[in-house]
Parts: sequence; C-alpha cells; structure tokens
Amino acid sequence: MDFSLSEEQSLLKDSIGKYIANDYDFRARQTTAQTELGYSSAHWAQLADLGWLSIPFSDDIGGYGGQIEDTAILCEEFGKGLVLEPFLPTVLLAGKLLEAMGRNDLVQSIIEGTAHCALAALERHSRQTFSDIQTTARRQNDGFVLHGEKTLVLRGGSADTLVVSARSSGERGDEDGISLFVVDANVSGITKSTIPTMDGGRVANIAFDNVTVTNDALMGELGKGWSALSNVIQQARIATCAEAVGIMDTISTKTVEYTKTRTQFGTPIGGFQALQHRMVDMLMAAEQSRSILYRAICEYQQDDPSASTTIAAMKALVGKNGRYVGEEAIQLHGGMGMTDELDIGHYVKRLMVLNHLFGDADNCVQEFSDITYAA
Repeated sequence: MDFSLSEEQSLLKDSIGKYIANDYDFRARQTTAQTELGYSSAHWAQLADLGWLSIPFSDDIGGYGGQIEDTAILCEEFGKGLVLEPFLPTVLLAGKLLEAMGRNDLVQSIIEGTAHCALAALERHSRQTFSDIQTTARRQNDGFVLHGEKTLVLRGGSADTLVVSARSSGERGDEDGISLFVVDANVSGITKSTIPTMDGGRVANIAFDNVTVTNDALMGELGKGWSALSNVIQQARIATCAEAVGIMDTISTKTVEYTKTRTQFGTPIGGFQALQHRMVDMLMAAEQSRSILYRAICEYQQDDPSASTTIAAMKALVGKNGRYVGEEAIQLHGGMGMTDELDIGHYVKRLMVLNHLFGDADNCVQEFSDITYAA
C-alpha cells in the first residue's frame, strides 16, 4: 500500500511546518500559556485565515473537505510546535458533532474562527467511559431541563458554546438514551471552574443547575446521540495519536542533536555506542507508532469492521511508546531535561496529557481485549 502523501497533502504539511517554524516561537508560547485565556487569539485568527480550521469539514458547508488523514497531518505538525490553540476541542470534538447533527451555521462560525466551542461529555464517575452519563435531560413544556456536572472539559472555560451529552432515558452506562444538546455557555444556571493542566492547556468543570433550553437545543433524535458521539471520539483518538507521533519525532531529533554538543570525558556523548543504541530505540518506537497510526487511519476511512479494535490498539501502543521516548529524552538530556527553560520537558508533559485523553494506554489495552474476546 502506498503511504506517500498526495501533492496537496505535501503542500499542507509543508505550509504548517513553515508556519510553526517561523511564527510559533517557543518562548512566546510559554508566555501565552500563562495568560488567562491560555492561547493566542491572533494565532487562532491566523489558523482560520489560512483555512486550516476548515480541513475536517465538508466542502458543502464551506470546509476543505478533508478526510481523517488530512486532519492527522495537521495534528502531527501541531504536535511538533506544541500548539496551544483549541483545534481539538473546538474543531474536532464540538465542530464535528455539530456538523454530524446539521448545525451548519455554528460550523461555519468555527471555520471563520469566530466561534469557540467545547464538548462537555465526561463526568466525575465516568473516568474513560463516555457512555457513563448521569447528567439528565428532562422534558419541560417546550424544551428540556439539564442538570448535572461535566468535568475536564477541554477549553471549556473559554468556550461560548457547549455541546453537552445528557441522559434522557435508560440507565447509567447505557449507550441508548444519550442525547446531545447545543447550549449557550453563558446562560443562567451554568457555573464554570477553570483548571490549568501541566502541558499549558486549560480544562473546566462545568455544573448545570436546572438549565432550561428550548427544543431547538436538541441535536438529532432524542436518546440517539451515542453513534455520533462515539464516532467523533474515535476521530479524536486518531488526532491525538498523530499529535503524539509528531512530538516523538521532534523529541528524538532534538535528543540526537543535543548529544552531539554535550561532552563527557572530553568527547560528545553522542559518540558512545550504548547511547546510540538507546536513541535508535527511541526512533524505532516513534516509527512503530506511526505505522499503527497509518493502519488505524486506513481502516477508519474504509469503514473496516476491525477499525475500533485497531484504534484501541493504536492508542495503547502510542501511549506506551510516548512514555518510553519521553523518559529516554529526559534522561539523555540530564538535569536540563527537567527545567522549564528547555522545551524537552514540555513536549514530555504534552505526551503525558495526550495519553490520558479519550482512554489511556491501560484502559485501551482492556478495551482491545474486551473487543477481541467478544468477537
């Protein structure tokens, strides 16, 4: 199978790479990460102007019409630059759900860079299970009343629109009975608590205290939201693994370069055979992760019955390899690898966060086992 990029994809990859190299300075990123917003509005506007926010969306609604492989290219390059802007929460999570449910006006605002959306799906007891929902949606007059709490909402504190999963029927853990609502993040009854994460990002705990919404807030059919939600989570898993692969590539390259300059016993440590073997192992771990990422992309795009199994395996392997590559890079950099001034530690922190998004390595090993034995 030919895994080479098309001409358009190569141009996309090159243009994003040049933007990251020329306009996304690491020092400026660190300053931006400490601001209240946690990312740059100017960079977000540039991403919109360059058309990159449109990549995952259909050309029928003003998008680029890209497939998951195009999104993976974008996310891989974002990983190399440790991009803070909320592409994952706004475009891939909330945006793709909005597109699936026909809310094209909001999708077009996302493409233009004027809408900031977030998916509120996980709850305190949910851990990694998105169907474990206790937030309720109760019918009242000509609308619904939402009550419950969502946790660890990616960029939820700065979002002006929330896509909320709630249980309209069924028991806790049931896939049937889950409904999706689009909610103004600033209406009465919503309380947000923003928390910084170790990779420079932001998450929010959001409480819904009998929040009243109209019938128009319901997206799709009542109680039938799980199919769209689970599909978007699978896409997000591929995207996060693509970002992790980009980070592993960057860490490996930076580590090799560093060992050429750090001397011990009067010679660069990169000349020591034992360390060369370790750096080769880092490279192999990154390439192994890229291979299973490509397989997951192919199976997902072809709607292969084994896609969900492969995506679970991918998430588990990329999480395991990411930890290995990060730990090796920190050790080979010595004490400098642990400092805030050096970018290596920040890449490793991002890898750690990516591992825990949408199911960590241990969770996905169990998921892979459950799917395999069930078959």
